[in-house]
Amino acid sequence: MTGLTILAVDDEAPALDELAYLLDRHDSVGQVIIASDATSALRELTDHTIDAVFLDISMPGLSGMELAGVLANYASPPPVVFVTAHDDRAVDAFAIGALDYVLKPLRDARLAQAIDRVVAHVTARNDEPSEPEAAEPDDVIPVESGGVTSLVRRDSISWVESVGDYARLHSDTGAHLVRVTLSTLETRWQPAGFARVHRSYLVNLPMVVGLRSAGATTMVRVQANGRSAAVELPVSRRQVRELKDRLVRDPMRTIRGDTGS
Repeated sequence: MTGLTILAVDDEAPALDELAYLLDRHDSVGQVIIASDATSALRELTDHTIDAVFLDISMPGLSGMELAGVLANYASPPPVVFVTAHDDRAVDAFAIGALDYVLKPLRDARLAQAIDRVVAHVTARNDEPSEPEAAEPDDVIPVESGGVTSLVRRDSISWVESVGDYARLHSDTGAHLVRVTLSTLETRWQPAGFARVHRSYLVNLPMVVGLRSAGATTMVRVQANGRSAAVELPVSRRQVRELKDRLVRDPMRTIRGDTGS
């Protein structure tokens, strides 16, 4: 096994620097990625293949316990090691599947024991017969507004709008602005049933309720889980044929309205 890629998460910069430094010194660790809160941690988990998460408990927004609960729902969750000053939360930690519970102040030898447990866990998992993945890390998207982190399910999103280097997710819980480009989401979410229909729009095919011709323009109608009014979005000319083909052949959806094209 090559060196572990570990995600270290702590909202206190000195503690995070110390944790990253001590982890990086271990022979079994190949890379340490850092995050200062749960939202950043979830983004790093989306962007990188993480072997283990070393996680503080008390953090703004989602706590470490809440983040671990989110990770537990992944198809192949990374092992979680809590690194905390709280000596009274171990029972809760192991109840949600923590691999280890390390108390601050950190001791090199104790941290090494936790890393060795991660190595044994990852090795055993890699030796198991492979199974098809049932889910991907970004089937839940963290969004932050006013200091509050919310989790938006990807399958609740009907369409996505480009806003420069950001994207606005339109879901049944409202509109949410996230710092990611539409092109990035197009690449990640195409296997999940999303299609680019315009340079500014990405739509969730299961939410499509119809197509309509308006002169030389084709409009696609999308609706969030049938609980909101349908929205019409323009389809660029070069995307019309591909969109129609995907609506016909995509096994994840059946169109729920007339295609008046």
